[in-house]
Amino acid sequence: MPDPGNHRYFSRLIPALFALPLALLLAGVSPALAQGVHDPDAIDKIVGSEVEEEEVDAAAEPERVIAAIEKTSENIGAIRMLSALDRMDIVFLADAAVIEGGPPREIEEHIEANRAQIDELRREIEGNAMVYHAINARQILPRDILAVEFEDPARLVIYAAAAKPPEN
Repeated sequence: MPDPGNHRYFSRLIPALFALPLALLLAGVSPALAQGVHDPDAIDKIVGSEVEEEEVDAAAEPERVIAAIEKTSENIGAIRMLSALDRMDIVFLADAAVIEGGPPREIEEHIEANRAQIDELRREIEGNAMVYHAINARQILPRDILAVEFEDPARLVIYAAAAKPPEN
């Protein structure tokens, strides 16, 4: 037990007693002041390009998805180096979602044949803040990404086995 006559002990204790409530107060206020990554304006600033969304049936256009899957090894490096885009298109393949039974058989065969490259592509997407925040804001998990394609160096198309989230 400290000696009540020891002023050095109490001179250190008093600032600490004031600092604790102040820190707790600031901790409670700071999240309200911070701009979250789910804020549309913050996402637009991070992505820095136009993001379009489209929902199609994978079974209706399997050739397009398969062609993108076949180019996965080429696109891994492009995603790794990607820092700016003019446009990003996200194609939701609702009928390929896990809750719908997964991709159609012909697409699934190509996914299995390219599994290692697709897993590497997903890791690169997680490591690219621009692409990751674009998909995360649309409730797409990296594991839902089947393939990507570059229509030109400044336009990225992402194929996701997920349903388009409802508009807010």
